[in-house]
Amino acid sequence: MGHEPWPTEFRLSEGGRLLNVAFDDGARFVLSAELLRTQSPSAEVQGHSAQERKTVGGKRNVAIIAVAPVGNYAVRLDFDDMHRTGIYTWRYLRELGETATQRFDAYLKELAAKGLDRDRPGER
Repeated sequence: MGHEPWPTEFRLSEGGRLLNVAFDDGARFVLSAELLRTQSPSAEVQGHSAQERKTVGGKRNVAIIAVAPVGNYAVRLDFDDMHRTGIYTWRYLRELGETATQRFDAYLKELAAKGLDRDRPGER
């Protein structure tokens, strides 16, 4: 089994609206708080099956207010909308970085299909 990339930097910018993440293999990602919040790995968002997964609207201006380590494998992100139950593993953060554009495009399509938008709170 190969080396798992290890994070070397976590830095909030733009008032907590962006999370800059760098890995020891040179990969760097700038992830929006909106993407991180709407793709939270928490059971509250993901549910316990694909059918339970929620599409969360109204998060265009959400910000990260704290980054807390979880062991040596993850961080918990605390958002200003009081969501703080997602544990973001290094692997999941890397995956989000590598697929951010596709995930965000899919999120926008889900919002439209469910009658939600980025500015009004709601979930379905």
